[in-house]
Amino acid sequence: MSYRLNFRPDEINRIFVVSKTNWMITNKDVKFIKSLQLKKYRNRENAFVVEGEKNLLELLKSNLEISQLYLTENFQAKHEYILKMSLSSFESTNEKELVKAGSYQTNQAGIAVVVIPKLPPVNLQHGLFLAFDNVQDPGNLGTIIRIADWYGFKEIICSKDSVDAYNPKTISATMGSFTRINVHYENIGSLISQAKIPVYGAVLDGASIHETPFKEHGIFLFGNESQGISDPLQASINYKIKIPGYGQAESLNVAIATAVVCDNVRRILR
Repeated sequence: MSYRLNFRPDEINRIFVVSKTNWMITNKDVKFIKSLQLKKYRNRENAFVVEGEKNLLELLKSNLEISQLYLTENFQAKHEYILKMSLSSFESTNEKELVKAGSYQTNQAGIAVVVIPKLPPVNLQHGLFLAFDNVQDPGNLGTIIRIADWYGFKEIICSKDSVDAYNPKTISATMGSFTRINVHYENIGSLISQAKIPVYGAVLDGASIHETPFKEHGIFLFGNESQGISDPLQASINYKIKIPGYGQAESLNVAIATAVVCDNVRRILR
């Protein structure tokens, strides 16, 4: 069953306009949605997939453009108010069809195909930025996006060889924060070399973040999970910083390191 939420200018509340269709995701749509698990098809179609209740709720409250939306009756009944406040059309489906089309092993909520937004150019003249050199784990990047959202860092810059922000595992790990954070893919070396604000690089031989007087604007650069910040980028770092350790662990996960740095920056700049 397919629904579209419409309203007339003389109506205060939006209403459901219902038309009958098949209670399933077509094989053609399954094939299309499955293809978007691969980066080359996401780039070609300029689209990505969102699954699960939390991510869908945040998506419906955002300004992102939804091209296809399939929801279970349970999700519709549970979140009727949010659906009435949205202008998105959707089709009813069930968990079996969602599992067949998506990447989740269980999905009692829904699945959406979303248009990849066009982002404005990065302006490194002022503001706070998180930058990542060759981050490869999609779960790490998704968690980083969520951390950025928590601490109010709206812009993330990734090197072009980093994992795709629209990877299904990345989107899943954001828990909806992908709707509020801009992730740019740039030649980081060229970009930060022209920046008018300081660059703080997280390295093992830096000064303690507990003793660093962070400025109001800055770029906070993190390296690859195993190799750190690449040598060509080291020359662009104005301030080398580190998270002091008190135990025997060799290093921190890049997402955890991001959270610790963001927390210290906010503690000083609040």
